Amino acid sequence: MQTSIPHALRSERPVDQLQTTVMRAELAAIIDRVTGSDGAHETAIPRLTLARVSQMQHPVHAMHEPAFCVLAQGSKRVLLAEEVYIYDSSQYLVVAQNLPVAGQVVDASPEAPYLGLRLGFDVKDIAALALDLRLGESFPTRASQRGIFTGELSPTLLDPVLRMLKLLDSPDDVAALAPLITREILYRLLRSPDGWRLAQMAVVDSHSQRISQAISVLSQRFQQPLRVEELADEVHMSVSSLHQHFKAVTAMSPLQFQKQLRLQESRRIMISEHVDAATAGHRVGYESQSQFNREYSRFFGLPPARDVKRLRELQLGRRSA
Repeated sequence: MQTSIPHALRSERPVDQLQTTVMRAELAAIIDRVTGSDGAHETAIPRLTLARVSQMQHPVHAMHEPAFCVLAQGSKRVLLAEEVYIYDSSQYLVVAQNLPVAGQVVDASPEAPYLGLRLGFDVKDIAALALDLRLGESFPTRASQRGIFTGELSPTLLDPVLRMLKLLDSPDDVAALAPLITREILYRLLRSPDGWRLAQMAVVDSHSQRISQAISVLSQRFQQPLRVEELADEVHMSVSSLHQHFKAVTAMSPLQFQKQLRLQESRRIMISEHVDAATAGHRVGYESQSQFNREYSRFFGLPPARDVKRLRELQLGRRSA
């Protein structure tokens, strides 16, 4: 069953709506000019990546690191387990944990390409700012929530985002000003209605912070057999508490999470290293080839060989275009 996450309610005054529209247009113009061609473009600003896509995509599966994502033009669908998060230029997306997701650009054309940005988070920066704001004091009474959420993109938040992109035209100012603007963006996010979800991952001994540790352990050892009791003990939680909070944050159980990590890595290995399905399945921890083929087909929609062939053909098509 899929859950569609609706757009945030519009609460802006007419003057704010006009200001937001103008700022979005300026943001789109900068990203359009700086990128120039389709793909992800690293910038001189640490952890800031710009993206441009000129056509609707197939879902792209990846481990999404904690980040703040904004679209200046177009829209995107992000799938976490069976949940669907849809956002466009009126909203932002925050991924507060390392999560295996599938992202799909659903509104893009050569005339009006998808234009977006991703600003990665440093957990230390979040922890320091959350401590300064004393946000941790309200956490004990709050249950764990999803490690991903959307919010309304207001002029107050758009302003530092726009100033950050304008820094790309002043490279000498990046080292001094980019950290200040990043801190301002984090401040605005932490002060938003759902900002505590972002802060929790960095506050020691919160449930979300322990789940973050569990995610890190699984990410490092996903090839090994999963022993939930050992994982729970390592992050100082009971087995029942680990299951409860892990599913609350990631929308899946630790075993399902591990399975997605294995399948995503096997796909990467087959494409980048040109190995066969049997080799890839064994390297990510599958002992049964038939089980690997079955779970791969269920997750990606095609058997391994056919899926990899399709992806390579798509890559060749993009290069020739």
